[in-house]
Amino acid sequence: QVQLVESGGGLVQAGGSLRLSCAASGGTFSSYAMGWFRQAPGKEREFVAVIRWSGDRTSYADSVKGRFTISRDNAKNTVYLQMNSLKPEDTAVYYCAAAKRYGVPANAYVYDYWGQGTQVTASS
Repeated sequence: QVQLVESGGGLVQAGGSLRLSCAASGGTFSSYAMGWFRQAPGKEREFVAVIRWSGDRTSYADSVKGRFTISRDNAKNTVYLQMNSLKPEDTAVYYCAAAKRYGVPANAYVYDYWGQGTQVTASS
């Protein structure tokens, strides 16, 4: 059983930056692809970014390409999401998730474990 705990959310002005962290415990972190998803009020959960277990491959939603960067530190069992140039439409609860998959899955249904989420608000 893998436990995931997100941190780093908060309130920021549009154009600002935040760095989310997700600490994992209870499993072999380096065995999992790690993804970030988000859910805004009244909307479905959507894919944001994913990083392969080895860290050598990433994938991003078109809406965040060039602004967000996902990274991981397998020695610290932690995955990060650096968010720059934040927009009001980035406002959502952000979740990290773990998938025991070899690639970079974007489909939420293949993820095995989820964190509790952290709120990100970008004000205009």
